[in-house]
Amino acid sequence: MTAVNTEGAAAAAAAPDPDEAQRAIEYCYEQGWSDGLPLVPVSKPLLDAFLATTGKDPDEIIGALEQVGRDVNVRTAAINAAMAGCKPEYFPVVLAAFEALMRERAARGGGFQSTSGPSPLIVVNGPIRKELGFNTAGGAFGPGFRPNATIPRAVGLIVRNAFGIHPHVLEQATQGLPGRWQVCVAENEEESPWEPFAENGGVTGGVSAVSATLTRTMEFVDNRHTPNHEDVLRDIEDTVNRMGSLIFPQTSVALVLCPEHAQMFAAAGLSKADVQNWMIEKCGHTGREFKLAGKENVPRKPDGTFATDEEFHRILSTPQQVPVIVAGAKNAAISMVVRIFGEWSGSSVPVGEKK
Repeated sequence: MTAVNTEGAAAAAAAPDPDEAQRAIEYCYEQGWSDGLPLVPVSKPLLDAFLATTGKDPDEIIGALEQVGRDVNVRTAAINAAMAGCKPEYFPVVLAAFEALMRERAARGGGFQSTSGPSPLIVVNGPIRKELGFNTAGGAFGPGFRPNATIPRAVGLIVRNAFGIHPHVLEQATQGLPGRWQVCVAENEEESPWEPFAENGGVTGGVSAVSATLTRTMEFVDNRHTPNHEDVLRDIEDTVNRMGSLIFPQTSVALVLCPEHAQMFAAAGLSKADVQNWMIEKCGHTGREFKLAGKENVPRKPDGTFATDEEFHRILSTPQQVPVIVAGAKNAAISMVVRIFGEWSGSSVPVGEKK
């Protein structure tokens, strides 16, 4: 009994002081650093552990927003990644994700301040998925896995604390998106019938890489009813075509296909390019259909005129406007149409290693 009590006392003595932890967390709130959730207080040894994972100089500038006159360096990014709950070994992925996002014209421009309140979509490929414990299967868009959850949160905190994009101040979202700063998908390469998404973005050879863009919203396509691949393509087409999302002559959507749909298309002999070309050919509306939705000024043609009542106006024109990703589990035929804010650059960033 005495031995048990001694062990219990030793364990209690070694446990962190919850009151001190609470004070540190409240201090972070008081500084205005939080996105609304508790932050991890950052000590110098913890910051040093983050900086040790990259060969970049702590003072190197990794992003800037000219319109607000602010930039961010590696040290500040590391502090925010630590506060977000990342492990130090996640930091190279945070840096790659942030670089990928800053390659997007919409992100460098006014995207973070838009009335749409766009959310980044981060896609991870390569061995790093398994090394760091990313979720690569069911619940790809959902919670429950530390790297998937904390890496996008780190990007959000960088935007908030380095760029000063705060709600009701520089962030002007009308309603915003649920799950903003929460979407990091690790592609299910093992069950995908096609090449990894990073290869489409220029990173080949199985190298760990990250791709990122801003998105407007996400809409699921649940079709487990038919063995006909063209039926499924038409169902996805119908979702892409939703009139409510169309405000410009051209749009961009990512198709995040579940393994079941992707494998169905591949079994029918379709490549990613074939799926993209189907959408380019089929997605659009007549001038009359736009007019009935009060959007007769949307289908503007390259010559400056608008589509006539009977004229079919395509809302997609290039494969770059329809990136195709495979994610999720092979347990139900549910895919996702992701509305892209602007146009994805189609660029992937290798995950850097310590030099």
